[in-house]
Amino acid sequence: MLHGWFLWFILFWTVFLFGSFAIGGFFMFRKFLKKFPKADGKSDMDWEEHYVSESRHLWHDEEKALLEDLVSPVPELFRDVARHKIAGKIGEIALKEKAAKITQELVIKGYIQATPKRDHKFLRKRLIEKEIDATPYQHLF
Repeated sequence: MLHGWFLWFILFWTVFLFGSFAIGGFFMFRKFLKKFPKADGKSDMDWEEHYVSESRHLWHDEEKALLEDLVSPVPELFRDVARHKIAGKIGEIALKEKAAKITQELVIKGYIQATPKRDHKFLRKRLIEKEIDATPYQHLF
């Protein structure tokens, strides 16, 4: 029979492993759902890739730098995924509006639409730092 500290070690290790597998499984399942084809035959990730590739020629260095600045608080491990998701949304908006190039306005609109509400506080703060008026975007927040 298990006694003392070894029993607590085994219990802790069991809970730790179960929790780790549950968290990992949750994120893997979310990724699976994003890759699962919708009614039109393409998944969310396929559309995201489509919008990024179709709008790639519309980007200029200034807008790329703004996007890079906006995704800077995201942990480095997830930054590429966040950048790609936001760029996909910006590309979608640009293509729907038939924009000739990606503008600062499109970057801000895309960022607002692609990110959860908790990130909007950071965006407002960053816009104030860059002296950009957030009034035209209030309806998107």
